[in-house]
Amino acid sequence: MRLITFAGPPSSGKTSVISKMIQIYLDHHIRVGVIKFDCLQSNDDKFFAHMNIPVLLGLSGQQCPDHYFVSNIEDVFNWGQELGLDILLSESAGLCNRCAPHIRDIPAVCVIDQMSGIHTPKKIGPMLRFADIVVITKSDLVSQAEREVFEMNVSYVNPRADILHVNGLTGQGARELVGVLEASTDDATVSGNRLRCSMPTALCSYCMGETNIGASYQLGNLRKIKIRDKDMGG
Repeated sequence: MRLITFAGPPSSGKTSVISKMIQIYLDHHIRVGVIKFDCLQSNDDKFFAHMNIPVLLGLSGQQCPDHYFVSNIEDVFNWGQELGLDILLSESAGLCNRCAPHIRDIPAVCVIDQMSGIHTPKKIGPMLRFADIVVITKSDLVSQAEREVFEMNVSYVNPRADILHVNGLTGQGARELVGVLEASTDDATVSGNRLRCSMPTALCSYCMGETNIGASYQLGNLRKIKIRDKDMGG
């Protein structure tokens, strides 16, 4: 079974891209399933269930969704193998640009929205920088010049990735994406494997449920902003 991880900012079109891929897999009688990681609520599992495929929904609640991902992906991988799936697609919550749910030697896709602004790629961290494929959505809504600038900024962050354009509504470009993924050969598993990048670090009083604001309530792994006189006009 092949695992493919999908990451990207919120509302970038991950679910739409995955749904178009699933239809292509089903047309070729490939057994495919989905694991959707989110925080508090999601109806995507019902959406995928209507496509008559196995689907799991994992909600991290108060925990960082990527820490929740790495704590559960081994069990999810085993679940897919037990069902005899050929392909398991993993969609992350996509809450912050620091998220990095990509695993070594396992195909990693980052989905990014063209309409989010031409400088957005430079603001996205490991989930873009360590991806094998970058899928750009909604590029049909902008000019060719804007597309080229956006692609250039993506290449600046990740010069090694394949860059593809996929229309989440029509599915245009989805077959090319499936073809690129099929061309990549891998037989990697999750157990004993490693993440491509470390997760965001946080172990402080607020992680443990603290709600009071003030230095006297702040303990643990903290990062404070540097404020100098010149920053205040002094």
